[in-house]
Amino acid sequence: MYHKEKSIQIKNSASALYNNLGVLRIAPRRLTYFTVVHANVVNMVSASWDGLNYSHRQLQSKEPNVATSTSLIMQAAFCALPSRDLLVVTSQKGIQMYESDGSIMVYWHALDTPETPTAQAVFARGISAVWENYICVGVSSGAILVFDIPSKGSNITLSEVLEEHKESITDMASECSGSQECIADLVSADDGGNLCVWKSGEEFQLLNRIPGFDMSCSSVKLWKGTVVAGYGTGQIRLYEAVTGILHAEVNAHARWIYSLDIAPFSGLLLSAAEDSLVRVWHLTLTPETNSVEVAHLHNECVTDTQICGAKFCDGDGYAFAVTGYDLSEIIRYTQS
Repeated sequence: MYHKEKSIQIKNSASALYNNLGVLRIAPRRLTYFTVVHANVVNMVSASWDGLNYSHRQLQSKEPNVATSTSLIMQAAFCALPSRDLLVVTSQKGIQMYESDGSIMVYWHALDTPETPTAQAVFARGISAVWENYICVGVSSGAILVFDIPSKGSNITLSEVLEEHKESITDMASECSGSQECIADLVSADDGGNLCVWKSGEEFQLLNRIPGFDMSCSSVKLWKGTVVAGYGTGQIRLYEAVTGILHAEVNAHARWIYSLDIAPFSGLLLSAAEDSLVRVWHLTLTPETNSVEVAHLHNECVTDTQICGAKFCDGDGYAFAVTGYDLSEIIRYTQS
């Protein structure tokens, strides 16, 4: 179903972090941006669709008034809002927001770090654009910071802090189907596997809390009112977002899942794990019977590689890209 394309070389290898791959399609310019985190650097590649032009950029973990930062980056993700696209980078020190090509840093938010070191690490992780003008970012305390993003300029404000999780946020996702009918439009996950389902707005409302099983939920997606969550057990669980009803449980991988992605137009689901496998599944929702079916379509083995990022490159799932720990390349697959 898929075949391997020419890989894209990157300047540094990928760190072993959940969801360590960002992808943004710039259709008018026939370009795709990729980001991969390595220690305190974000490797950015701009790749033309014809495969002839590649340009590289590296973003350092910055802090105001500090010449060089040793602060480790936890995640880099593109946030596509109706009015603008931003690249959000989270680290042990704070949150940076850049124009999508990485050229200009438009906002910096410092994390509250204790004066005396504590046993609890401080970092930000879990990034999602929500609704028309919000970007939500999770922090290690379990709080979720909601930023209000203007349609242009750098007048970004922290509008709300959601304090429902008790453990570090691992990942967040907004409703990706584009459907206006879905009540829930954000799901957040934490290190204990707990999921919170939210409705965004002037004030975010907690709609549901789905308890975990003391096993980290490393990656989460929300599609057509269904939460798709990947866990350290290698399992994928599908819940109805608003009621928390468990629709399906798939023993998808032999080891820790690092990344999930959904192609919203086709219902294809991508899962990638430490077991060196990337699998493609197809989700079918039947509203009449309120059921979800999961079918396995394809798998690719990236031999001897602990996969840490996997993303579809388009909304139909025609192509996907993969990163692995210690690999200095982005591996691409396209439908045959």
